[in-house]
Amino acid sequence: VQLQASGGGLVQAGESLRLSCAASGFTFGNYDMGWFRRAPGKEREFVAVISWSGDNIVSADSVKGRFTISRDNAKNTVYLQMNSLKPEDTAVYYCAAARTWHTLAELTTTSRYKYWGQGTLVTVSS
Repeated sequence: VQLQASGGGLVQAGESLRLSCAASGFTFGNYDMGWFRRAPGKEREFVAVISWSGDNIVSADSVKGRFTISRDNAKNTVYLQMNSLKPEDTAVYYCAAARTWHTLAELTTTSRYKYWGQGTLVTVSS
């Protein structure tokens, strides 16, 4: 099983980035997919989650209206489009996979996820 996150980098405030997470080794379409982040000195926090079909999404209040999660089951990939980035968005971003028997509300916490990627660093300068 592998979740390979990519797309991080250094940007200025107000700019955009798109993160990708390519999955392999499991049946991607049977899993809900989430993004979390961990800022320096802080705990890992929920960003967004998307259901296996792509029909349902839950996002953290801190990113609503700026970040959009999506997925392409044909490519076994989940995305996080990040617009209007702020310095407080600086963090390592992780993708994770959870079986579909959880509600999306349950998937706002880390404990329900079965697989985790290695993370990609996003740095937003002011």
